[in-house]
Amino acid sequence: MIVDVVIPALDEEAALPLVLAEIPRTLVRQVVVADNGSRDRTALVAREGGAAVVHEPRRGYGRACLRALALVRADPPEVVVFVDGDHSDRPAELPLLLAEVERGADLVIGSRSRGARERGALTPQQIVGNAIACAALRRLYDVRFTDLGPFRAIRWSALERLHMSEPTYGWTVEMQIKAARLGLRCAEVPVSYRRRIGVSKVSGTLRGTVLASATILGLLARHAIGHGSPNASPAAGGRVNLRATRREPGGRCS
Repeated sequence: MIVDVVIPALDEEAALPLVLAEIPRTLVRQVVVADNGSRDRTALVAREGGAAVVHEPRRGYGRACLRALALVRADPPEVVVFVDGDHSDRPAELPLLLAEVERGADLVIGSRSRGARERGALTPQQIVGNAIACAALRRLYDVRFTDLGPFRAIRWSALERLHMSEPTYGWTVEMQIKAARLGLRCAEVPVSYRRRIGVSKVSGTLRGTVLASATILGLLARHAIGHGSPNASPAAGGRVNLRATRREPGGRCS
């Protein structure tokens, strides 16, 4: 299995070398770090750690991911893995995600909610926000996610079908919404989670928390309202037919 890893990074000079050192390189073809306008030595330490570096000066988690994928697209892998650059994810657990891909999953979410996590690794607002978003996903699309975690693996062929476009905080939930609407085979695995190095650009500030929450809820609302009849097919731009999803083997996340 050809696997590439994408790491969006903003001012992660201290954390990134530790993240890169934990990636099981025998399983990975290349690591691409998307420097999202860092003011420190993020790009330099990424290169020193053996990663390819692309630059996306316009701030936004989704923009950074899209910029990295533009490089990956020149010689696409079979699977793309997304990892945060702040040392909160544990890249050594990558085999857990790839095992689910080998079993047939198109998209695998590393669930922090189901795994062991350090005290304080997830803020109360993150826990509540995840619960609300996942409840909405289940209500709207009959898919059982427990997290919007950034540590995830997706088949390249499936990722291309999603036509990802969200430029900021809503990247992860956009992927899960579109995967549900297309009836992709989804899975979750419990993963470990630890306190990040440094202050979070999202949950570490009131402004970041409010903007992230508004973006995620806004995406859920737009997809729910804008996709027409509940019985319209995803290809026609409507919401996924929940009965059809239930009948399709592997069509629901578990």
